[in-house]
Amino acid sequence: MKGKRVLFAVLFGAVLLLQRCSKEEAPTLTPLEDSLENIIPLSATARVVGYLPYYRFAAVNNISFCKITHLNIAFANPDAAGNLLLPSTTPSVSLEDVVRIARAQNPTIKILISLAGGAVSEEQAAHWKGFLADATQREVLVQKVLDFLLEYNLDGVDVDLEWGNITTGYSAFILALRTAMDPHSKLLTAAYPPEYRYPQLSTPALAALDFINIMAYNYTGPWDPANKGPHSTLTHANNSIAFWKKQEGVQALHLNLGVPFYGYEFQDSTTVIAKTYAAIVESNTSNAYQDQVGNVFYNGRPTVRSKTHLAATAVGGIMIWELGQDRFDHYSLLHTIHKAYAEVGVTTTPCIP
Repeated sequence: MKGKRVLFAVLFGAVLLLQRCSKEEAPTLTPLEDSLENIIPLSATARVVGYLPYYRFAAVNNISFCKITHLNIAFANPDAAGNLLLPSTTPSVSLEDVVRIARAQNPTIKILISLAGGAVSEEQAAHWKGFLADATQREVLVQKVLDFLLEYNLDGVDVDLEWGNITTGYSAFILALRTAMDPHSKLLTAAYPPEYRYPQLSTPALAALDFINIMAYNYTGPWDPANKGPHSTLTHANNSIAFWKKQEGVQALHLNLGVPFYGYEFQDSTTVIAKTYAAIVESNTSNAYQDQVGNVFYNGRPTVRSKTHLAATAVGGIMIWELGQDRFDHYSLLHTIHKAYAEVGVTTTPCIP
C-alpha cells in the first residue's frame, strides 16, 4: 500500500510538471503589425536569464525553471574576510533547495551566484571597495568566490556591482575571476546599465565576460519622482542594444536584453513605489495587456512579446528582473517570452511552449 502511494505521488508530480512546463495555455495576444515571417532570428537558439533574489525563495515551487536557460541567484556579498554571504528570509527554502528544484525541472539549466546588487549596505560597499583596491585582497575574494561555486555546485558567477560601487580595481577583479573560472569551466557574466559604460570597465575586462545583461529599465523611478512616465519602453530597449553593440562594440550574441517584471506607481511628485507585475494583474487581468494603468507604468504581455522578438533579431537572449514578480498562471510574462521565441523558430529550452 505504501509503495502504491509513493508511485502515485511520483506520477502525480510528473503530471503537474508536464502541466506547468508543456501544457500551459495563454490568452491570445493581439496580432503583431508585422508578420512573424518578417522576423529573421539572429540565431537558432537564445538564452533566457532569470534572476531570483533570496527574498523570493518562497516562490520556488511556482516558477517554471524549464523555461529559462540560466538562473542567477541574487545577491551574495563578502564579509570582512571575503566569505560570501547569501541572506535568508525564507528559512524553509535554502540555496540547495533552489538548485535541486531548478535542476529537477531543467537538467540543462546553468545556475550562477550573482554578487553585490544595486542596494548594498554601507558596510558591504566598504568591503567591496577594500577587496577591489588591493591585489592581495582581490585574490582572497576571488578564491572565496570559487570556493562558493564549488561548494554549492554552481555553474558560474554574475557580477552586479553598480554605479558608486564600481571602484578602483574593478577590472582587475573581473580579469582575476576569469583566470580562476577557466580551469573549472565556470561562466562569468555581469549586469550593466542600458546606455552607460563605467569608466573603470576596461576593454580586456569587458572581453573577459561570457555575456552581459543589459538592464534596459529604470530610465525613471523613485529616485526621480518628478519624471513621471514609463521606465522601460521598446524604444529604450532599442537604444540600449544600439549603445552596447554599435558604440561599445560588443558582439550581438554576447548581449542579453533585460526586461522588467515590475512597474512603478507615481503616486505624487515626491513618492514613487514599485509594484510587481503579479500585483498589477491581480487587480484586473486585463492589465496584462497594457503598459500603463493610471499612474502605474510597466511592461504588459504584448510589449514583452515584442521585446522578445527584438532580442531574437538583435542579441543573444533575454534577461529578467526578476522571476518572483511574475504571475504564475496563463498571464505569466515568462511564458510569454518562451512562446514568443518559439513562434519565430528560436529554441531556448526543450520545454514545450
